[in-house]
Amino acid sequence: MRRIVPLLMLAALPVWAQQGDLQPLPAVPPPPPGMEAFDAALEPQVNIVKTEKETREEFRIKGKLYMVKVTPSIGKTYYLVDRQGDGNFIESDTFGPNVKPPMWILHSW
Repeated sequence: MRRIVPLLMLAALPVWAQQGDLQPLPAVPPPPPGMEAFDAALEPQVNIVKTEKETREEFRIKGKLYMVKVTPSIGKTYYLVDRQGDGNFIESDTFGPNVKPPMWILHSW
């Protein structure tokens, strides 16, 4: 019994620490001028075209088509991706070995 009482007192310390004079947080200041919280031009635009045989979802950024998701009524969903930006679409399996991670040049000399 003597060992349990100190353990219970230690377990109650966070509760005692929370009791006190609580102050409200200050209001969040507005963003600086010139910074926009949301740029709709950078968001992808999705057009959905439904036919009897398939449903196509066309993904565009700034009006340029870069990916098409095709969901046939019978069969597996597949993607057509424009990897080079030249208008040639290649069938892409998102979980296959052809997935390319994004690679940017950070520094060159």
